Amino acid sequence: MPVRARNFAVMAAIALVAGTVAGPTAAAERDHGLPLGPRGLPETRTVETLQPGVTLTTIVRGESDPADGWTVEIAVPGGGNDPDPDAPPTAVGDRAHADALAETLSGKGFTARVEEVTTPAVADFAGGTLGFRVRIGLDADKATANTLLTQVRAAGFTASVVFTGWDGASTDRGPWRVQLLTIDPKKFRGDLVGDFGPDIERRETTSVLARARNATAGVNAGFFVLDPAAGAPGDPAGLGAYNGKLLSEATNGRPVFTFGTDAQHAGVERYSWTGQVRAGRTALALDGINRVPGLIRNCGGTHDDLPTSHPLHDTTCKDPDELVAFTADYGASTPAGPGVEAVLDRQGRVTEVREPRGGALPAGARSVQGTGTEAAALRAIAEPGARLTVSGHLTDERGRPARTPQMAVNGGPELVRDGRPHVTVQADGMVRPGDPSFYYGWAAKRNPRTIAGVDAHGRIMLATVDGRAVDNLGLSIPESAAVADSLGMKSAVNLDGGGSTTMVVDGKLINQPSDAAGERPVGDAILVLP
Repeated sequence: MPVRARNFAVMAAIALVAGTVAGPTAAAERDHGLPLGPRGLPETRTVETLQPGVTLTTIVRGESDPADGWTVEIAVPGGGNDPDPDAPPTAVGDRAHADALAETLSGKGFTARVEEVTTPAVADFAGGTLGFRVRIGLDADKATANTLLTQVRAAGFTASVVFTGWDGASTDRGPWRVQLLTIDPKKFRGDLVGDFGPDIERRETTSVLARARNATAGVNAGFFVLDPAAGAPGDPAGLGAYNGKLLSEATNGRPVFTFGTDAQHAGVERYSWTGQVRAGRTALALDGINRVPGLIRNCGGTHDDLPTSHPLHDTTCKDPDELVAFTADYGASTPAGPGVEAVLDRQGRVTEVREPRGGALPAGARSVQGTGTEAAALRAIAEPGARLTVSGHLTDERGRPARTPQMAVNGGPELVRDGRPHVTVQADGMVRPGDPSFYYGWAAKRNPRTIAGVDAHGRIMLATVDGRAVDNLGLSIPESAAVADSLGMKSAVNLDGGGSTTMVVDGKLINQPSDAAGERPVGDAILVLP
């Protein structure tokens, strides 16, 4: 096991100066605590050295707020049969429909209230009123609220019990728990890596990934496919680069967190990707890398994807006519189904043409799968013995050619740019026209969050914030930006959160994941190696 310095220093409780949910003054007030809640809340910070150049800071802020309690929110479960436990409820409507629902509830003997839901403006979203929600009751005891919930459901309404501390009000007193890993490249002599485990198509917990690499510490990383109907569970839902190899294509234009194994050259970047398969003078456009053809999680693909080629979070776009390249990193077998698959040796020569597609790849081999109309196009150039050149190219935010990062994990939205909060929910697909409830549940309300960033000194900062509990409220997306800024991040991006938020030290889980089942298997993790 790596040597641990185990130096402890507990900072005294510090008073907080006022900060709004958006936290516009967080940078100026950085020395006074996290920009959460009203002034004067207790806050403690404990700093522990894990190995040279790596510290763990635990920040506990605030206290239980007697004004918060459990309430019954009348809602339609998000996504219907969506198995994602993080799918937000459809609970926000216009005023007329909310008033009508409240009146119907009153007719059934319930005292309902209609509440306006607002959210602060961010860099590319005006915020303001999202809509109106309908709630019944407010109890300090969850069991009492559950009894009321049973009565509401028995009357024919769809509802859930929620804690009002998760709403995101700037007046809430907490508590909040933030755990921050800081890696200083000037002192760090280990390796910092992105790790997806034995293969891309399966999920593992951050704890399992960390123990397999004897990691000093680690956090969960990017968004990934969870539902088999959306692709291969575990597949990164966006760009993934590991040890200089691009193994998952970009969600075009969305931010990623990049870094070197030496913890240098870190930052938040935006890439777009194009690829092609060439045989002689014939070139065919690639649609993706190491994913199930036809399914594009979080969208942001090619122009013919439906419903959009722009990023759209927690949405699976579709395209029946695709070419997707595979490496042995994908898994034991490539996806099976109708279409054509050309298996290539190390020199790019076609050794086998499979129809239907799917099967194991020999050592050192790659393949290209074609579906729909692209199956015939691939079949035309993939004669056994023919040589195919498979290539892909990244371009940066300005459209310039870019090198593949040594390490990169996907994320979104961007939180901090040039040392100031800069939240890009619109560009990164978290705003759904006609569906304010998605933004309400995913961004405006408090949830567990994982944040990656870099400060002005080049130090990498990886933070987890627990949530969905009475003693851990979590953060909204605007609050996440304010917290990242207050911690000194010059640039920062939101990684996967909710039940995925995990931090591991010495192979042991040190945060409190929100899933009832415990630690969630994820797509990849960022690991600090000794």
